[in-house]
Amino acid sequence: MSLLHTPFRVSNNLHFRDSRTYYNLLCWLTGSLIKLVYFCTYDDSCRDDDELRSQNESLGSKSDNSRPVLRGKLHFAKFETSKINDCLEFIHSMKLHLGGGGAYKFADLFKEKLSVSLDKEDEMECLVTGANFLLKAVHQEAFTYLDGQKEFAQIDPNDLYPYLLVNIGSGVSMIKVDGDGKFERVSGTSLGGGTFWGLGRLLTKCKNFDELLELSHQGNNRVIDMLVGDIYGGTDYAKIGLSATTIASSFGKAISDNKELVDYKPEDISRSLLRMISNNIGQISYLNALRFGLKRIFFAGFFIRGHAYTMDTISVAVNFWSKGEAEAMFLRHEGFLGALGAFMSYEKQCLDGLTVNKIPQRFPISVSSAGNKIYCSMNGKSNGNESIECTVYGT
Repeated sequence: MSLLHTPFRVSNNLHFRDSRTYYNLLCWLTGSLIKLVYFCTYDDSCRDDDELRSQNESLGSKSDNSRPVLRGKLHFAKFETSKINDCLEFIHSMKLHLGGGGAYKFADLFKEKLSVSLDKEDEMECLVTGANFLLKAVHQEAFTYLDGQKEFAQIDPNDLYPYLLVNIGSGVSMIKVDGDGKFERVSGTSLGGGTFWGLGRLLTKCKNFDELLELSHQGNNRVIDMLVGDIYGGTDYAKIGLSATTIASSFGKAISDNKELVDYKPEDISRSLLRMISNNIGQISYLNALRFGLKRIFFAGFFIRGHAYTMDTISVAVNFWSKGEAEAMFLRHEGFLGALGAFMSYEKQCLDGLTVNKIPQRFPISVSSAGNKIYCSMNGKSNGNESIECTVYGT
């Protein structure tokens, strides 16, 4: 069977039928993207590792206390909401719709195409639950990125809280997390991924987010941004600690240049826009961390997409405003916090536990007041779409 699960959550009960036929699909819809997290066993159509499938068979389908056990992987996928029909076709082709739900704003479409109904989940709670799950359970989930250098952070699950979670979607939410189920949205900004995409479409005619992001690779923001050196004759403003290359005004040169929009290269516009939004997010995030005395700042959301320039800009902003006392940290599964949180919500009601196979390191996570535990880990290369090996225990 299968389940669709979102912050707009399906309410069906989970049934174990056969370890060869189980799926669990989780959907998270925002204004611009649909994120899917789906579980499938090593024996079904999405298997990709014969060795792991063999291990699954040798371990059997029952746990020590005779509860149903399924071993497989959590997989990740994303679609633009403008391509909702592609998402529905994917769900249908994978037969992931046979017992599930979908997403609030597309409720009628999911009902028509897949014959499923929807329940609503709390967005912030799902984000925080998903972040806690990844940070406590997944090996090398968090990392820093500065000056082209990526380093994995060692997270002690017993010393995780408090921290600031900055989720960058269409807009930005900044959430102070004090523990499992203990959080508060303390700030945010309307200048996020939707701003980058929206202004980018107007200014460059790019048709989608990825095209705009790719365009920024080729650009030079200094053609459009006014730098400190432009104001002070090419020199630093050393007295207040500003280098000549510091941006004094994003898009500032467009004021004095006798040019029209068509005279600027789209790639330079994209680069400047990305720089402006990333700098702004980094600065506001640090100031909120400072406000609450938080030492850890985790950035997530599909605005980042593992993009080196975006991460470096955010990191530089945090480093600059904190005078090197704080650092930005990013997540390997940055765009799937909500969907994973929805899974945790379902897990605490209908499953007894989730465990990861081949675990080099295990940390227990309390998923609910009932005291259920989850174990997880990450193997392989760093890739936000990589799967997580896991075992599901039925009640």
